[in-house]
Amino acid sequence: MVRRYDKGARSERELLGILYDNSFSVMRSAGSGVNSISPDIIAFRDKRGVAFECKAWNGTSVSIPIEKLDTLKRWESNTGMDTYIAWRVNGKGWFFISLGEMSRTEKNYTITRRKAFEINRRLDRLLGT
Repeated sequence: MVRRYDKGARSERELLGILYDNSFSVMRSAGSGVNSISPDIIAFRDKRGVAFECKAWNGTSVSIPIEKLDTLKRWESNTGMDTYIAWRVNGKGWFFISLGEMSRTEKNYTITRRKAFEINRRLDRLLGT
């Protein structure tokens, strides 16, 4: 059985490689996922930056702790970079959710798989292809 950290790190490296192969300059944040104060991946192309908090999860929803999402919102505000939750669903690929599309609950911000599929923001749209 693959540990959650290993699966997440492997998915981050996968997205990093895809971005790099599409002419982005990319960086994976050190210590991402552990009390991190920055997104997992930062990518630049044509003087434009974009940031990603990655999740590899096959459940029916993805949740981000309130403090973490608030930190990501601060990052987005401070840097001017569009910041996304990058959700990798086995067999379906990557879905990109803007921070404002997450719904707040008592303890988390969350989005359902159904809602992510409805938004259907895919990698080709972010890559401009």
